[in-house]
Parts: sequence; structure tokens; C-alpha cells
Amino acid sequence: MKATVLNIAIAASLAAGAAAQPHHHGHHHHKKNSPAEKREVETTYIPATVTQYKLGNEEVSAEEAKAGLEKGLYVVVGETTPTFTPPPAPVVTSSSSKEDAVFIQKITSSSSFSSSAYPTTTSSAPAATSSSASSGGATGVDADFPDNTLKCTEFPDQYGAVPLDYLGLGGWTGLQFTPDYQTGDLSISYIETGVEGMALQAGFYSYACPEGYVKTQWPEAQGSTAQSVGGLRCNDDGYLELSRPSSKKLCEAGVGGVTIKNDMSKNVAVCRTDYPGIESMVIPVDSQPGTTRDLANIASDDYYKWQGKATTLQYYVNQPGIPVEEGCQWNCPTDHDECGNWAPTILGVGQASDGNTYISLFPNTPTSSAMPKGMNINITGDVSVQCYFQDGQYAVGDSGCTTTIPSGGKAVIHFTDA
Repeated sequence: MKATVLNIAIAASLAAGAAAQPHHHGHHHHKKNSPAEKREVETTYIPATVTQYKLGNEEVSAEEAKAGLEKGLYVVVGETTPTFTPPPAPVVTSSSSKEDAVFIQKITSSSSFSSSAYPTTTSSAPAATSSSASSGGATGVDADFPDNTLKCTEFPDQYGAVPLDYLGLGGWTGLQFTPDYQTGDLSISYIETGVEGMALQAGFYSYACPEGYVKTQWPEAQGSTAQSVGGLRCNDDGYLELSRPSSKKLCEAGVGGVTIKNDMSKNVAVCRTDYPGIESMVIPVDSQPGTTRDLANIASDDYYKWQGKATTLQYYVNQPGIPVEEGCQWNCPTDHDECGNWAPTILGVGQASDGNTYISLFPNTPTSSAMPKGMNINITGDVSVQCYFQDGQYAVGDSGCTTTIPSGGKAVIHFTDA
């Protein structure tokens, strides 16, 4: 059995004078539940990241983790979706007291699987973002989902979910089989991550939504060892039911305010992590040349919380020219070391309780050493400070940058040829 590596990425707020260069705390780690250090100084807060790998409860070096992964001795599952308390707004304050922001990357469990053929499903064209009428009544994102009506072999695209057939999971973004789970359980101790070719079992079936929308379904019970769990429940009778009955619809519109504009000569595959769920970067935004696309944004306090902490959305930005069917999966077949889980750069988006939307742009280190090739990324609009990747450099040092837009503001993530 392969060992599992836990990768904890910590985004710390670094204080620097207005004219000073940011410094790096390369070996400074916070415990994930400990209170962060407070400062009483005039500062500009600039995010940076360091990463800690753990094998069980033992910390291992990045070099050891990398070597083990390359040799197939270790496996990292769900390493791609950090949750975080947003970093402070990047403005100069007087007598400020700010807590360090914390990104926590987690694992999901996996075990052996059956080689049974995957059943045929009824997935079809992507769902529209508005309801329509048929003999069965209203369908689309505005339709209430009926419990115990659709079999687990039927993908619910008529209720707004968007099938991702290229993943080979019957349209689902991820499968988490939980044979021991019963409604009312406080946590889920056994989670088997489904892969292509597995026979369907009871568990949680996650799904994508139209651009600008996010899924609404996840159970109150989560993994007993900090795994996130999300999607509709496939019950013991083989039928789909809501895992979060307070929300009757499968998809809900985000708070908006963020778009992607592509003025490049090639497409860019932008891939959101399936969270809560298997946490792989599989939900696509296909940014084609000459287009502007909505980027889902959430009010973090009103969305999924991991161990009581507000969460945000994370997008992997692939190298130009890679189709979403290849870039938006863990092991990208085009250029393994520069797309999919190894994409060069990451966007983090979320609206905090202060009404500001925080947008971070940072390298995918230490997972990937790749840098964006032939492209510039510039966050424009009602932004508080400049944040970009341009001519091979990020706006603030090597660790990336964070900017904000106020409530009601707009930001455009602009892709241009370098």
C-alpha cells in the first residue's frame, strides 16, 4: 500500500513598508488550529506561501516527499484545494492588528477498487443557467431536485448539473463511496475515492454547475480525518437524494464580480477544484481567445465550512493551448509537469465577511516548478492594488500577490500574449 502525504500550505501575511521589499519566512510554520501572531504596527500586508509535508504525523522535507512521489512510494490525494481565512486587505493601516491567513491543504482516503465496468448513464448536453418547461415540469438550475426519483446511474443534468464526460465517471466530477455511512452519523470514517471503471456504490456523487454557479450539496458529516465530502448522496437503494436538504436546488449563483477575459491567440484552461469533495482540479472554465467568462465567486461565510473555517474557491491556470479536457484533470496527458495538478499558477477567489472579494494569484509551488509561458495575467478593474504575472514575474516577489475589490466592485483577470 502506498503511503499518503499530507501537504499543508500556509499563506502568511508579511508586513513590509510601502517602499520596502517583502521578506520571506521560509521556515516559519503555524499549527493549523493555533492563534496567529498579532502585530501593532503600520503595515502593508502582502501574502506569501510556505509549504509543509507530513507523512502520518511526521514532517518530511519537500525533497523527500518529491522523491517518494516520483518513485510511486507516496500518493497525495486531494492536495489541491486549500481553505483559508482571507488575508487582510492590502491597504496601509494605523495601529492595525491582523491575524495571519492560513491555507490548509488536506487529503482524502483511498483504497482498493473493483474492476467492474462503469454503468451507462443518461448524461447529455450541459445544463442551461435558466429553467425551461417540459412534460416533467420545470428543469434546469431553478428546479427543485426530487429525492429518491433518479437512480445513481442517471446524471441529473436536467436539474442544472453539468456533466464532465471526459473524466470517465458518468458525468460526475468525483465519487466518494461511504458504505458504512448512515444518515445522522456525526462523521464518516471510511471513504473510498471512485475512479473510472469502478462499480457504483452508496456514497456521495459530486457534480459541476454552470459558470458562475456552485454546487449546494454536501453532508453535515465530514471525514473523520479531515477529508471534505460533497455531492448528492447515492443511498443504499441506489437512488439519489439531497445531502443538504436545506437547499432544494443543485446549483446556486455565486456573488459574482470576477470575470476572465482572454485576448490571447490561444485558449487557457482554468480549472476549479471539486470542493468539498475529491478536491481535484476538474471543473472547467474554457477561456477561448476573444471571450469573457464568468468566474464563480462565493460569500465565504455563507458557503461550505471546513472544521468551522470559511473556505474559498481555487482555480488552476494551465499553460496556453491546453484543452480543458486534458488540463482539467489531475494527470494531464499533454505535458504532465506543466498542467493539471502541475499547472504553473493558481487563482484564489472569495468574498470575506467585510464585503471585500479577495483575489490571489500565486505559483503552484512546490508541487510544480513551471512558470506561465507566453502569457501575462493582470487583475484589473476596481482593485485595491496591482496584482499580476507579467514578463515572467509576479507583482510581489516570487510568492504571488493578493488584491481586493469592494462589495459591488468588478475585477477582470486579463490574459494577454507575452
